[in-house]
Amino acid sequence: MKAVALTHYLPIDDPQSLIDVDLPTPQIGPQDLLVRVQAVSVNPVDTKIRAPKPQVELQPRVLGYDAAGTVEAVGDEVVGFKVGEEVYYAGDITRAGSNAQYQAVDARLVAHRPRRLDLAATAALPLTAITAWELLFERMPYNCENGGEGKSILIIAGAGGVGSIAIQLARRAGFTVIATASRPETQAWCRAMGAQHVIDHRQPLTPQLTALGFAQIDAALNLADTVHYWEELGQLLAPQGHVGLIVEPDSPLLIGDPYKAKCIGIHWEMMFARPRYKTPDMAEQGRILARVAALIDEGELRGIERESLSPINAQNMREAHRRLESGSTIGKLVVSGW
Repeated sequence: MKAVALTHYLPIDDPQSLIDVDLPTPQIGPQDLLVRVQAVSVNPVDTKIRAPKPQVELQPRVLGYDAAGTVEAVGDEVVGFKVGEEVYYAGDITRAGSNAQYQAVDARLVAHRPRRLDLAATAALPLTAITAWELLFERMPYNCENGGEGKSILIIAGAGGVGSIAIQLARRAGFTVIATASRPETQAWCRAMGAQHVIDHRQPLTPQLTALGFAQIDAALNLADTVHYWEELGQLLAPQGHVGLIVEPDSPLLIGDPYKAKCIGIHWEMMFARPRYKTPDMAEQGRILARVAALIDEGELRGIERESLSPINAQNMREAHRRLESGSTIGKLVVSGW
């Protein structure tokens, strides 16, 4: 089968950073599906794993942690899926990724795709939807239906992939959503996703929030630079508020006052934790994706695909990584077709 892989960890401008390879079609286990991958998207995790380092892979390593495609084979212990059905998923960081014509994936991580979107738009959703859902409604103590009523939430980096779906989920749960974006086009995108207010994260947050009438906020999702916003968020968050984080800090964080004094909840989200550690509730990720698909088909959520490339090959995957590393992408970038 065709695949895009790496053997050396190189700058993305190096033509050997991602290469076209031919690999055997994977064998599936009793709880797996074999999926014919038809569309994928790129995420920051792809670029971080691929980043230059003095390491060599003896066998080509396939990246990719978002996919939409068609079930080709079903493991003996799998229930709920049939050959020929179209599905979507984010997969397992400990297994071969989705940048290949066929992928073996644990069926508990998979859901039938939303019918309202095509396969390319569907591939933009899994990792970001699981991340935002788990962070808001499982790590943080908010009910997905009405847990935000009467509360405010600040979403830093609202125009990114996770931010784009987090805005929608938070708004649906009843929050007053304040997103951050620094360019006219990203600000417009955040408003299109449902943010009632948009402020500039390149400027101090507090004066902008004060001007909008927010002396404090009930919750915050910092989806960008954890350290840079840490001190200001500690001042902004209300007593017994909550902050959600997804980006590894590049220096130590002071988790004492004001966080301790205010009893602020600090919540980390890593969507690969469940599949990586084979937690007893691993199937929750498939259930989250099923719920997201239903909400899209009901018109309560919208897709977040913004850019697309075709076909799936090393040249286009290098271009996708290059655009993501530029820091200028909005929503999600999808690569589809072989």
